[in-house]
Amino acid sequence: MEMLIDFPGGARVDAHFGEFTVRTDQPPQGGGEGSAPTPFATFLSSLGTCAGIYVLGFCRQRGLPTENIRLVQRMEFDPATHMVTRVALDIQLPPDFPEKYKAAVIRSAEQCAVKKHFERPPAIQVSAQTIEFSKA
Repeated sequence: MEMLIDFPGGARVDAHFGEFTVRTDQPPQGGGEGSAPTPFATFLSSLGTCAGIYVLGFCRQRGLPTENIRLVQRMEFDPATHMVTRVALDIQLPPDFPEKYKAAVIRSAEQCAVKKHFERPPAIQVSAQTIEFSKA
């Protein structure tokens, strides 16, 4: 998989892949316009949305309605480093959700690929090269 990252103006940095564009920006106090989430907020949201896909799939397979199910994601940060130290995902279920499925719906969310990558992060290599763009 390849993504193209570009700079459309201001403090915006966008990622393009396939037919999609993920737009990011910085808040005004960070030199941006606040027109999109920050890259870091987008990164963190991938965990909750990924877990949500697994919860959705679990419920669909069993014919369980999802209209009143929500996931709430909370982050704790180290005050000295500002690094995330803990992420908590709370699956909020309606009162009529079958008790027999509560542990299983938690297990389904724990299968999230983003969570697994947090637990075993990939090596990240950064390089730079000089290229000439064609003038067409």
